[in-house]
Amino acid sequence: MSAFASLLTPAVMFFVLGVGAQAFRSDLKFPPDLVKALSIYLLVGIGLHGGAELANASLGTAVQAVLAALVLGVTLPLVAYAILVKLGRLGKLDAAAIAAHYGSVSAGTFLAASAYLQAKGVGYEGYPVIMLAVMETPAIIIGLVLAQAARNSGAGPASANDGMLTMLSGAARHGSIVLLLGSMLIGATAAPKALVAVMPFYQTIFLGALCLYLLELGMVAAQRLGEFSRMGWFLTVFGVAMPLIGAACGLAVGHYWLSLGAGGTTLVAVLGASASYIAVPPAVRMAIPEANPSLYLTLSLGITFPFNVVVGIPLYHSIAERLAA
Repeated sequence: MSAFASLLTPAVMFFVLGVGAQAFRSDLKFPPDLVKALSIYLLVGIGLHGGAELANASLGTAVQAVLAALVLGVTLPLVAYAILVKLGRLGKLDAAAIAAHYGSVSAGTFLAASAYLQAKGVGYEGYPVIMLAVMETPAIIIGLVLAQAARNSGAGPASANDGMLTMLSGAARHGSIVLLLGSMLIGATAAPKALVAVMPFYQTIFLGALCLYLLELGMVAAQRLGEFSRMGWFLTVFGVAMPLIGAACGLAVGHYWLSLGAGGTTLVAVLGASASYIAVPPAVRMAIPEANPSLYLTLSLGITFPFNVVVGIPLYHSIAERLAA
């Protein structure tokens, strides 16, 4: 009964409502500007909360969180690539594109996990927010390196390096990274009294804004459901199995390496389990144009995201509680 009750949080239910609205071909649509505004608000909110936590944290633990993020960001795409190429016999360029998504993170999934923990009254450390910002770039780099190796073209080292530098620069300047890092810096350095005056805006209505955001994501995810038949059984299974592998790595990192509580360990597991569908797709589309966008978009947004929101987050938290007990 508790497993079912964990799904009855407003955030998850609004996501399901979005899926249902799309399935019944409702004319419900979100204005693009509203979606952007909600994304900005939510990213700034988690950044400020993370920065406030960091202001009271030790430097050593913060450095450990960055190192853990880099390890996960490099290891997970390599694991995904090996599975796709060796077991799935997928083309190497498509495998590299998909691997970049699964080594990166989903801010939407992280927000859903935060809402889940808040609804259950579970506290968590601010270090996973640092990891959320750090884990975008390493996976993109690994994906580009794997794609470049797969092409085995005659391009010289200089042109390859130029392309890599361009992509790294673009990843560092991506809006989600700027908002997360910038708001974390503000939360960590602002005068405590001044920050207290701002924080109610990011506490009182945060969960309501998240519900609207997940409603829209539910509609977008449902649009990808019709593409399952084109993917084949292996990729469909991969879209569920890879999050479980990533979550297992995240649980180990959060509990055994970073020594976080059940809430913090859950969020690290969610980071390992999630797949990017905002920051990575445009970077991959530009850097690996040979890859099929319907494969990596359907996997990350149509399979992995719904699985994590409905099934994964409660599962990861249950395991994290057992580890912390």
